[in-house]
Amino acid sequence: MFPIRDHNPSGRTPYVTYALIIANTVIFLGYWSLFSDPRALDAFFERWALFPSHISEGYGYTGILTSMFLHGGFMHLFGNMLFLFIFGDNIEDMLGHLRYLLFYLASGVAAALLQYVADPGSAVPTVGASGAIAGVMGAYLLLFPKARVDILIILIIIFKVLPIPAWLLLAVWFGMQIFSGIGSAGAEGGVAYWAHVGGFVAGLVMIAPVWLARGGPAFWNRTHGVPPHPAANYAIGRTHIPRAGARQNGRKGPWSRH
Repeated sequence: MFPIRDHNPSGRTPYVTYALIIANTVIFLGYWSLFSDPRALDAFFERWALFPSHISEGYGYTGILTSMFLHGGFMHLFGNMLFLFIFGDNIEDMLGHLRYLLFYLASGVAAALLQYVADPGSAVPTVGASGAIAGVMGAYLLLFPKARVDILIILIIIFKVLPIPAWLLLAVWFGMQIFSGIGSAGAEGGVAYWAHVGGFVAGLVMIAPVWLARGGPAFWNRTHGVPPHPAANYAIGRTHIPRAGARQNGRKGPWSRH
C-alpha cells in the first residue's frame, strides 16, 4: 500500500517543499560515490549521521540536524521525497514558507530526540528525512483528514490504484510505526520507528494551535476536511505497469534509516 498522489494541489507554489527535495537529492548525489567504498561511507556517516551513543557520551549533537538530510540508498531517498511531495505542499500553503520550514526542521529534531531516548546506547547511525516528513504527515492528518490520497496496491502481479481518505492511510501508517517500535529494539531491521513516531506526534502538537485558531471542528465543517482548493480529478482505471527486474543501488549498510 504505497501513496502516489493526493487530489488537492496547493494554492501557492510550494517553494520550500521543492527546495527540500532538491537539497536532499543534491546532498545524496554528493556522497553517492562513497557507496562503493564502505570505509569512506562509514567515516562520512560517523561525522554527519545521528549516533545515540555519541550523544550519551556528550558529543555528536550536530547529527540531530544533519542526519535528516542523509539517506542510506536511492530507494530510501525516493520514498521519503515522494511522501514529502504528496503531503508537504498543502501544509506549506497553510503555514507559509518560513513557518513551514521551521515546522519541518522542528519535527526532524523531535524525531531524532525520541529515537535517542528510545535507545540512547545505540551505536547504529541513524539517517533519513522521514522523521521530519512524519511531522508533515501528522499535520496533514489533523488539518485534512478527508482529503483523498491515491494508493498503489501491489498483490504479487496485481497492480491497483485506489483512492482512500488521508486519515485512513496516515492512521494505519502511524499504528504500524508504534507496533513495530514496541516489537523492536532501537532500530531493528534498519528502520528507526521511534523517530517516525516522534516526528508524527510533534507535527500533531505543533499544528494543533493552527487548527484551533481556525475553529477546530468548525474548520472541518467549513472545509469538509480537505484542503481549501478545487480537487484534481484523476481517471482511476486499469493500471498497466511493465514488469522490471530489481536492481540493487548501493550497498546494505549497518545504519538505521527513517
